[in-house]
Amino acid sequence: MSRRFWIYFLVGLAVVGVAIWGALYSNRGSHLQLPGSILKVRSLPDGNTGAIVFADFRVTNTAAIPFVVSSVQMSMETPSGEVSTAVTLSKSDVDKIAAYYRLLGPKYNDVLAVRDTIPPGATIDRMAAGRFSFPPRFLDSRKTLRLRIEEVDGAVAEIIEKTPAK
Repeated sequence: MSRRFWIYFLVGLAVVGVAIWGALYSNRGSHLQLPGSILKVRSLPDGNTGAIVFADFRVTNTAAIPFVVSSVQMSMETPSGEVSTAVTLSKSDVDKIAAYYRLLGPKYNDVLAVRDTIPPGATIDRMAAGRFSFPPRFLDSRKTLRLRIEEVDGAVAEIIEKTPAK
């Protein structure tokens, strides 16, 4: 094959590569992602068989479309590897608990609830609250705390606590 063929082949390959890169770059905002971090976890024993947990977190909607919340779930892994899912508390329940149980501290952020919208490119601070049905002693020695936020169209964001406070 001639040298001319290889030059045309490489130029054509470069043009196709640039076209693919341009298509991917122009669609970067179409993928719903919600990266974030858990800022603070507060807990209160609820008798000997349960615990109420408040988790303050920060999330960023990196997409070019709004993230509309469908559900928020909180789960925790105990030292023995058992995973427990919390019963999610509503905004009104959280307001009552925060007002009545001063040991949890003040309510810093609003509760992230169903139908809340996170605008494109926005970073927000919110909280999730739930009640776990196991002895409170497991909270201090937990492995991880996870928040699972689902979007109405099916996208799922999972925020995992980096290192539990001991």
